[in-house]
Order: sequence, then C-alpha cells, then structure tokens
Amino acid sequence: SVNMDLLHSNGVLIIQHLQRDYRAYQDFLNFMSHVGDPRNIFSIYFPLWFQLNQVVGTKMIWVAVIGDWFNLIFKWILFGHRPYWWVQETMIYPNQSSPCLEQFPITCETGPGSPSGHAMGSSCVWYVMVTAALSYTVRWKDKSAVTLHRLTWSFLWSIFWIIQISVCISRVFIATHFPHQVVLGVFAGILVAEAFEHTPAIQTASLRMYIKTNLFLFIFALGFYLSLKLLDIDLLWSVPKAKKWCANPDWINIDTTPFAGLVRNLGALFGLGLGINSEMFITSCKGINSCKISFRILCIAASLATLQLYNFVKIPTHTEYLFYILSFCKSAAMPLTVVALVPYCVHSLMRTTEKKLN
Repeated sequence: SVNMDLLHSNGVLIIQHLQRDYRAYQDFLNFMSHVGDPRNIFSIYFPLWFQLNQVVGTKMIWVAVIGDWFNLIFKWILFGHRPYWWVQETMIYPNQSSPCLEQFPITCETGPGSPSGHAMGSSCVWYVMVTAALSYTVRWKDKSAVTLHRLTWSFLWSIFWIIQISVCISRVFIATHFPHQVVLGVFAGILVAEAFEHTPAIQTASLRMYIKTNLFLFIFALGFYLSLKLLDIDLLWSVPKAKKWCANPDWINIDTTPFAGLVRNLGALFGLGLGINSEMFITSCKGINSCKISFRILCIAASLATLQLYNFVKIPTHTEYLFYILSFCKSAAMPLTVVALVPYCVHSLMRTTEKKLN
C-alpha cells in the first residue's frame, strides 16, 4: 500500500542517517544487536537467574518461548519486509535509483521483519528481570527503605529503556529492520511478559503439561503454515528474498529461518519441563544444599561454563530435517543442564566433600 511504502521509505532515510552519522559507534551497535539475540536468554540470562531464583528462571523460559512463538505468528500474518531487500525491489524510487544500504554479517535474517524478534525477546526478558529485582525492594516498609525503592525503581527502569533503545537502534543500523518493526517488537514483548506476571500455574506445571504445551505450539504453527500453503500463500516467501539480496551468501544462516526458531524454543521448553520434573532436580535444588550461597554460586559458574561449550557444537546444515531434530535436542539439553545435571553434580560433590571432612 501507499502508506506502507511511505513508512518504509522514511525508515530507509533513518537507516541511511544512522549508517552515515553513527559510523563511529558501529562496534557498539553490533554488540547491542548480539545483546538482544533471543539465544542469549537460554545461555546467559536463564542459568544466572534460575540458580538465584527458580521462580524467575522458570518464568523467563516461558516468557521467552511463548513470546518468540507469538513473534513467529505475527511475522507470518504481517508479511513485514526487511530494509536490505525492500530497497532492491520497491518501485517507488525514480529511475530505479534505489538507496544504498550497507550490510553486515548479522544483517541477512531470513524471516519476515515485523515485529523484530530481537527487540521483542530483549524487552520481554529484561521486563522479567527488572520486575523480579523490584519485587525484593517493594516489601520494604520504613520511610528510608521506601525512598531507596523509588530510586531503585527509577534506576532499573532507566537501564531497561536504555538497553531497549540501544537494541532497537542497532537493529535499524544494520538494515535488518525498519524503525516501526522494532518499536512494535518492544511493546509486544512487554505485553507478553506482563501477561506471565499473572500466570502462576507455570510454576507447578507437570511434565505432561510441558509436553501438551509443546505439542499445541507446534501443531498450531505447522497447521497455520500448511493451511495458508493450501491457499497458495507461501509463509516462507522471505527466505528466497534474503538469499537473493544478501551481499554475501556466507551470511545466510539456516538458524534464522522461521522454523529454526520454533524448534529451538520448543526444545528449550521441553528441556525445562524434563529438568524440573526430574529426580536430580528434586534431590539437588530441593535438598539441604539448595539454600547455601556456595551451592548457588558453584551452580551459576558451572552452568555458564558448561553452556559455553555448547557453542562449539556445530549442527550440520546440509539436511534441513536433520538440522531441526538436532537443534531441538541441543536446545533441550541446555535448560536440562542448568536445572538438573549441573546442580546434581555440584550437590554430589559437596556431599562427598562434607563426608570426607567428617
């Protein structure tokens, strides 16, 4: 439509302005784009928070998974273009003189552009972390504590918005999103996170509930995709555009396709359910060592170190279905490691040490 073309063309002007006048901040903006990567939720934020507060850690995974699932459905409904290919195909520029937008190794996302998954994932997980931190200070009753709570409230929400704005600018700077797409992503993420502030049932969910949720999310997404395909609507329309207009074919990654994100999130949710309902979790995280600061610190350090090793596990991409299966297994292994395997090993080590000392 004319209005959308106008919105896109104004967005291109903003991207050109950022790439021209903020060149000195390129490294910082690329870094902030990585900070907003939803995969950091599972490898950094979750292992840290789960060992500090299991309620917050559990909520974080649910928010991340459901938020990213909604992001996928919204992307399929809105058919949002990305700047780096839109400028090559639009007919609104005279004499085919399309603007030149610089691309980067992290530019060539293959899914639709609206809303931004990075902005949505960043806002929902940081919303969970900020509200969790403030929940500790809101209980303070005396006058000085109330003043401290207000200062803390202002500080943390300022940090929240600084991070969200930085992530949004970074995604626009690398020409992978238009400004309206990142704004939509931020507010959509906040809505999802706020909804889970009033959903306590996830804390007592059984393994069967996790499996049912996984099946529902997968069947709904697959059914939605197949239904529209029967109507001759290809929801993977963005993949060939990305391959055609990406400046470097090596920057195209199957990990950014719509179904790759779905499989990754379903694996993480299944791994969380499997871990929380395991005997190893009950023995370690519900045992006598669970309240010890030393136990939690060791679990955080061991979890973060172990999960970094998963980065060295490269999944073969030559067969798409094999990639999805192995991606699911790898994603399931990460929360299972944090929730059950690492705490159980630390618990066993501490118990062995205590026996030797006695």
